[in-house]
Amino acid sequence: MAAILGISAFYHDAAAALVVDGDLVAAAQEERFTRRKHDAGFPAHAVRYCLDEAGIDAGALDYVGFYDKPLLKFDRLLDTYLSYAPRGFRSFLRFVPAWVRQKLHLPREIARRCPGYDRQIVFPEHHESHAASAFFPSPFREAAILTFDGVGEWATTTYGVGRGNRIELTHEIRFPHSIGLLYSAFTSFAGFRVNSGEYKLMGLAPYGEPKYVDRIRDHLMDLRSDGSFRLNMDYFEYCQGLKMTSRKFEALFGGPPRKPEGPITEREMDLAASIQAVTEEAMLRAATHVHAQTGMRNLALAGGVALNCVGNGRVLREGPFDNVWVQPAAGDAGGALGVALFIWHQLLGHGREPRTPDAQQGSLLGPRATDDGVRTFLNDAGAPYEEFPDDGSLCDAVADLLARGAVVGWFQGRMEYGPRALGSRSILGDARRPEMQSLMNRKIKFRESFRPFAPAVLRDRAPDFFEMRPDEDSPYMTFTAPVRDGHRLAPDERSRGLRGLDKLKAVRSDVPAVTHVDYSARIQTVDAGRQGRFGKLLRAFEAKTGCPMLINTSFNVRGEPIVCTPSEAYRCFRATAMDVLVLERFLLRKETQPGASPASADAYLAEFAPD
Repeated sequence: MAAILGISAFYHDAAAALVVDGDLVAAAQEERFTRRKHDAGFPAHAVRYCLDEAGIDAGALDYVGFYDKPLLKFDRLLDTYLSYAPRGFRSFLRFVPAWVRQKLHLPREIARRCPGYDRQIVFPEHHESHAASAFFPSPFREAAILTFDGVGEWATTTYGVGRGNRIELTHEIRFPHSIGLLYSAFTSFAGFRVNSGEYKLMGLAPYGEPKYVDRIRDHLMDLRSDGSFRLNMDYFEYCQGLKMTSRKFEALFGGPPRKPEGPITEREMDLAASIQAVTEEAMLRAATHVHAQTGMRNLALAGGVALNCVGNGRVLREGPFDNVWVQPAAGDAGGALGVALFIWHQLLGHGREPRTPDAQQGSLLGPRATDDGVRTFLNDAGAPYEEFPDDGSLCDAVADLLARGAVVGWFQGRMEYGPRALGSRSILGDARRPEMQSLMNRKIKFRESFRPFAPAVLRDRAPDFFEMRPDEDSPYMTFTAPVRDGHRLAPDERSRGLRGLDKLKAVRSDVPAVTHVDYSARIQTVDAGRQGRFGKLLRAFEAKTGCPMLINTSFNVRGEPIVCTPSEAYRCFRATAMDVLVLERFLLRKETQPGASPASADAYLAEFAPD
């Protein structure tokens, strides 16, 4: 047996992944255990989980890999600070001691956290880890590879090819020119948190008009026909480590940034629409160029920008590739998986046979709960429950509750690896009910009203509702697709006049709770073979209602990591307006719980900083 541990840490979304004899055995983000969103610290809990899942200790590991090269990254940081000195000196003094303590002493830290491991530590480049995570689990024997993110060591965008058990990155764009940092600059300017709020900016974009595209193209970004670009650094300050944008940026876009939690104005909506349009164009141009250069039919994507499912959807529908596969944990968390697979295939030379539909195992790679463990927890908590003998009776009962308007917390099997809930740690609702979007945002998620919800839809029925090919698959919510005309509702006179956030008031389709204001949806295709009990639930709901989809959102409140354990799921259920909780084969109804009157969510929400 050969066991390889991959680690990512010390920037954001720390994680660990374990590969045994080439198979993904376990992977998880540290935030799920510490309950700190985007936890960047050493992933000690995630490492322990991975080793326990395989039944080994650190001494049995053959290799440990870290997802980037700390010394090369330190070289970039020093070079950048010196280039802009004396500006950024305060940031330098605050940052460098922590960096030296964490990154430059990383071998010592790994030895301390993994007692018994005294072998080699492998450090590929950051974008090699991303590329490995994109290609090696993909279903492709050969593919073009494209990675975009904020920054690794020096590279911010790379492309190359994967063939068999090898990847080769041949071209790169280097810091400070970065599509990821450009998008993060607009995220920050719109009042959202960098490395957390980018998906909010993407969700806000359809409410606005792309009025600032020319201004971005004329002043901020020289975007070329091949997708390469350069940024005008006069408008940014992230090189100095102080803030993302400069006074010149503020003057260009009409004043200072929006304050976090302040009112969202037409300016923020239009800025979101504009930078989203520019980002999509950059992604499309890059994909077109990479196709022309490599001649490949398939494309594998990773890096934080590959979490932009709207851009991915356009690359899939409008780009030149026949097939596109996106690593579900496309951000830095996925680097842990990437480095482990990089060692197995690239460093050790082991063969690779692509798997169908892929080797990611539904990205269900995290911890699980047993029926006995759930039963013991519920009995100790004094929580009344119903226990079901089989999947059929459970799914039939839950489908009936959903059809009658219940909001259901759904906790099943292994936890998801990556930022999306895929039917293991999910909150579910009826997509046909117009009120569900507002209800779930306000009373369950406690988040911004403009945020869209995703549909989980039976794979064989997805093309009936969405503009997807019959063979198209989106099991990881990495693509958006338009709702088909046959399911859209014609806007009435009142709806046609709605602007900005008022667009939420219009009912746009016969599945309104998952139809965004631009008639798009972030799709999760589901089948029982990959998602097990969740697929059976969707099939039971379809049998009762004729509708093959449900709202699927992550099991958490704003600022909280997705729940990991039954006790965390139960606490979240009690603190929110969820009606029903399903823990494996056990069903709990809110009205039967001790102290069943709605609990104040304030104390619960106070545990988590707004993201």
